This record gives sequence, C-alpha cells and structure tokens, in this order.
Amino acid sequence: MRRLLVGVVALTALMTGFYLSARYFSEPVIVSQPVAAGDLVGSLRPDFNLVSNKGTSITPADFSGKTLLINFWATWCGPCREEMPMLMDLQRQYGSDGLQIVGIALDDAQSASSFVQTFGITYPILLGLEDVFATSAAYGNEEGVLPYSVLVDKNGIVRWQHAGIIHEEKITSLLGDLL
Repeated sequence: MRRLLVGVVALTALMTGFYLSARYFSEPVIVSQPVAAGDLVGSLRPDFNLVSNKGTSITPADFSGKTLLINFWATWCGPCREEMPMLMDLQRQYGSDGLQIVGIALDDAQSASSFVQTFGITYPILLGLEDVFATSAAYGNEEGVLPYSVLVDKNGIVRWQHAGIIHEEKITSLLGDLL
C-alpha cells in the first residue's frame, strides 16, 4: 500500500512539473506551415523602437518610402535559419528597388549578434527581449510563432502576414505588386 501511495505522489508531482513548465517556461512555437494570425492586413503598421545589433535605435519610420519585410526569428529556430539565405538573396535582388528586410530576433543580444556575425547576415537585425515579444504581438503574432513575417508597403500599410517559413515564389509575387 505504501509503494502505491509513493507511486501516486511521484506521478502527481511529475505531471504537475510538466504542466507548470509548459505553462510558465515555454518557448515560442516553431511551425513550418502557415497558421492564422491576428489580421492587420490593410491597417497602418504598428510602431516600435528597438535597438539594432550595431547599437542604434531603429523605428519603422527609419525605412519610410520603402517596402518593409519584417521577419521575427531566433537563433535556435531551425525554420528561421532555413529561410535566412533566401531573405538575404531577396535583399540583394530587390534592395535597389526599395525593399528593406528587417530581422527582429526573439533571442538574447549576445546570441543574435554572434549568429549575425558568423553567418554574415546583411540586413538590419533588431534586438530586445520583452520589447521584441511585445512588437511581435503588436504585429499579429500573439502566440509567438516562429518564423513570423509581415510585409508593409511604402505607405506603412500592412499588406501580408505569414506564420511559418516564407516561400520564395509567394513573396516574390507579392513584392512584384509592391515595388
């Protein structure tokens, strides 16, 4: 009887631990397929003020007159890392036409800066833990899904939101209409 009681107590403690860790210490969800997002399409883009990996303060107004592709990512997110070479290619290919890609890292500053340096990321990367999560939610990513991207036109209007890996064909089609 005593063994049964100890077993029940141990199982209860284990299940409670799993529940608490999932509830209070979970990381953002990583997906590879599109999911629904808070619909901002057609709305003025939310404002933010974040610090870049180079130490400068950045707001969306710094990119006025440009089509802005904002990409929320993290160093530990496999799908995020998978799409980064394509994002760098898009920046090289369409930058002179008015595209500006901005990465917003949901990661600590040291990890993100080291990653950017190691992999030669050429577009601006913005940092800040609580501010970045708030910015992600303001852009419709209330669940913290990664990667998550938002396309904003030259007038600051949100034209597209996407949770999951960006498919090059889709984004180039959208860019053709906005550049």
